[in-house]
Amino acid sequence: LHRLHLVLQAVMGWENYHLYQFTVGGVEYGEPDPEYDMMNARKYRLWQVFGGKQGAKALYEYDFGDGWEHELVLEKVLPVDENARYPVCLEGARACPPEDCGGVLGYQELLEVIADPANENHEETIRWLGGAVDPEAFSPQLVNKALAYLARRATVKA
Repeated sequence: LHRLHLVLQAVMGWENYHLYQFTVGGVEYGEPDPEYDMMNARKYRLWQVFGGKQGAKALYEYDFGDGWEHELVLEKVLPVDENARYPVCLEGARACPPEDCGGVLGYQELLEVIADPANENHEETIRWLGGAVDPEAFSPQLVNKALAYLARRATVKA
């Protein structure tokens, strides 16, 4: 499950600065932390908690302060393609929210600010973002570069 967390971080363009947890069937998995009672995500594999059942769901929560929540659904188990490199992003839509932007409401406010050059926070927000951002942009190629980098790091550590 921890590797799935790292994949989600790469897909979202986040930096893994915060705690996370998966909740499956009422059981919480994440990084061991004295403040949170949860199972160690590094000790469980995806198939163990999903059971390979089509329609199985998990809630992925990241950055408990910002409160990002993602519902993960096992849609289908496909046969392994020996020639494919995994993980891979096939498609997507819209840019991901930047890390530490304040959760859903903070991201909505950020979008309003960057869309309005007359807003008093516009220039500062663009600087904080590192330049202009197109919230409609999505590139599977960029996501796959991040996933390939993640896969290379995992191979080196193994």
